[in-house]
Parts: sequence; C-alpha cells; structure tokens
Amino acid sequence: MNLAPPLKVRKLQETLQAKAKGAPTYRFYALYDKIYRADVLGYAYACCQANGGAAGVDGQTFEDIEAYGCQRWVGELAEALRQKTYRPQAVRRVYIPKPDGKQRPLGIPTVTDRVVQMATLVVLGPIFEADLQPEQYAYREGRSALEAVRRVQRLLIEGHTEVVDADLSGYFDSIPHAELMKSVARRVSDGQLLALIKRWLEAPVEESDERGHVQRTTRNKDEGRGTPQGAPLSPLLANLYMRRFILGWKRLGHERVLDAHIVNYADDFVICCRGTAEKACAVMRDMMARLRLTVNEQKTRVCTVDEPFNFLGYTIGRLYAPRTGNSYIGVKPSAKKIQGLCREIRAHTERRWFWLSPADLVTRLNRCVRGWANYFCLGTITKAYRHVTAYMRHRVRQWLVRKYKLQGSKRSRFSYHYLHETLGLLWLRRPPNRFLWVNA
Repeated sequence: MNLAPPLKVRKLQETLQAKAKGAPTYRFYALYDKIYRADVLGYAYACCQANGGAAGVDGQTFEDIEAYGCQRWVGELAEALRQKTYRPQAVRRVYIPKPDGKQRPLGIPTVTDRVVQMATLVVLGPIFEADLQPEQYAYREGRSALEAVRRVQRLLIEGHTEVVDADLSGYFDSIPHAELMKSVARRVSDGQLLALIKRWLEAPVEESDERGHVQRTTRNKDEGRGTPQGAPLSPLLANLYMRRFILGWKRLGHERVLDAHIVNYADDFVICCRGTAEKACAVMRDMMARLRLTVNEQKTRVCTVDEPFNFLGYTIGRLYAPRTGNSYIGVKPSAKKIQGLCREIRAHTERRWFWLSPADLVTRLNRCVRGWANYFCLGTITKAYRHVTAYMRHRVRQWLVRKYKLQGSKRSRFSYHYLHETLGLLWLRRPPNRFLWVNA
C-alpha cells in the first residue's frame, strides 16, 4: 500500500497498533465491522486500483467499475459485507517464468476479493505488525530487502562467518491452514473475520490448460494448506507463519546457544553462525518438519564467508579488490541478476521495436535499467554498472544500425555523446559519496 491512508483510517490503525503493543496477549473481538467502514473500504479500493493487476475469474476490471460508478460499487460491496452475503470467488492461476527456467504459480483473485482482502489487511496489519520479529524484513513499512542484505553483511563482519543458506520448497503453497489459523486466532477472536479468512484460504483455483479448457481444483481445501501468492493478504499471512519459526528459534534457545542469527525476507532466509552452522542446519530442518514445511535440499547448503552465497539478488561474502587484491567482506549484484537485466535489455532492443523512435526506445530502456539500479545500489557495484552501461551502448548502437540499414562502424556513427547527451541513455555510475547516481 503506497497511498497515505485518510486521517480516520490512520487513527484507527494507530489505535489498533497501540493496543496490540501495549497488551501482547490481548485478543481483538470486534474487527469485522471495521472492514466494511466506508473510509476503510474506499481506501482499500484506491490501493488496489493503484496496484493495478489483471482481472480475476469474473473478468471484471477497474475500468468496468469506474464506468459503473466507483462509490456505488463500493457501497454495494459494503452492504454485502454488512449483510454477510459476500462470498469469495475462485482464484485465477497464472504462471510467471523464473530465472532457472521453472515457473512460479501466481494467484489472481477477483477485484472484489482483492478489495475486501486489502480492507482486512488495513485492519489486521497494524495488529500483527506489533508481533512480527525484528528478523523479518519483508512486506513491512519502513523495512526492505536492502536492510536485510545490510544485516547479513554486518553479521559476517562481526564474526558470524558460517552461514546456513536455506531455501523452502513452495512456501506459500505449503502453509498449513490449521496452524496458520491458530496464529491468527491468537490475536483475533472475531469469529466472522476468522471465517472470512478461512474461506479465502480454501477458495478453489481456476486455470486454463494448453487447449484453453478451464479447470477448477480445490487442492487448498482438500489438503488444508496453501495461500495464493499474489493475493493482498498473503504476504501478512506468510510473515505470520514464518514468525512461528523465528520465535521458536529464539525461545528454544538456539539463537543464544548456537550464536546463530536468522535474517528473513518472505520465504528466503539465512542463518549466520559462529562455528555452529552444521548444528544450526540440523535444528532448522527439524523445526521446519514440525511446521510442516519442506526444505529444498538442492538449494540449501552450509557455507563460509570464503564461499560467497546469493541472498535477495546480492552475492555476499569475501570479495577481493581488483586493484590491490585485498580481501573484504562485502556485497555485490549477483551474476544471475546482471545476466537477467542484460536479457531484458536485449528484449527491449529487438527488431520488433523498429517502429519506435530512438528517443522512445531509450525511454523504455532507461525505465527498465533505472528500476534495477535503484535496487542494486549496495556494496561493490562499479563493475556491474560498467558492464550494464557497455551492454546498453552496444545494443542501442546495433539497433540504430539495423533500423536505418547503415554501413560502417557503429561506434564512430553513434558516439558516447550522442547516446548519452542527445538520446539521454542512462550512464550508471557511483559517485564518491557512495549513494546511487544515474547520469543521464
């Protein structure tokens, strides 16, 4: 949610969070009526509209709702919630490609379901934010993946030089409903809201096969596990269930006895240890089995600071200065992420984009690269920036030569000055103050 909430919604959130922080064992019993408040539901709709996204199984889009009348639509939804006639629809399943060639399943609820889930998140988020552990960095206001990377680097520098580089198989699809609902019910005693969350968890999944035939499955309900990755409420539920592992790790004394510290972002986590990684890994496997989660054996390993590992797109470990050869514990963009960006640059400069003007092409290319650079701005980035900038120049020059069917040297025809000053192609650099600077 990037939009600032209205004053009354913000006051509601502040009140709920203050109560949750002040009374760690308090169970909230009257929350369902907050979900269909006009201001909460209106704010939830605005957040979902800002996030965009495709239509669900009913085909309804935000454009359809705007044509129908936004306030009218939200008012009717509020009445359905008040009368308890609202029922979640099936989730549309799509797949997005992963860098390793596999596909990640993504669930797309209907716009109606997304809005109600977002309204629920507006109400529940502040309550559970008070309970989430400091080791958790994902989907939380004021926290980010970059902070998690910095925390891992700091632990390595402090001497926790053995690392359990862990990976879970299908975390979102494996979360058991019964245990998850216990985690929710520990803070929420509102039966109507708990029933609503359970309906979302058990909603059927609809997808089309290769022939275009629609198939509907009820695996989540039949197996009693899984929360669709892509639904507004899923990140909070995922954080809530991972909290069980992190809290158990500390309460059972593993953090203290093994001097082993967890850094978690969604379903990714590492455990930084001081000479106890093998023992920590064994304990982690046992705890995950008890939580009914599956450890990915192929991707989970124990390594040391001398064997750099990848976490949240960064390579972390002992690196070497190219000029002096001196070693240091640092971070840099992983080779896989650099290669992934180069593939995107190549896709943006293919022949099929010859209909664009050079300025339009560069604008699209800059948007893609700027987003990447704004995330990969930590640690040793100069080499990666040089590689990306050089590859952009090469591809744009090649695109221009092919588009206009020119002969001769690409470099002499299209100089640095022309690419960067005339067309405005980004030139990635890091200035002395070590903050990201993108020179256009």
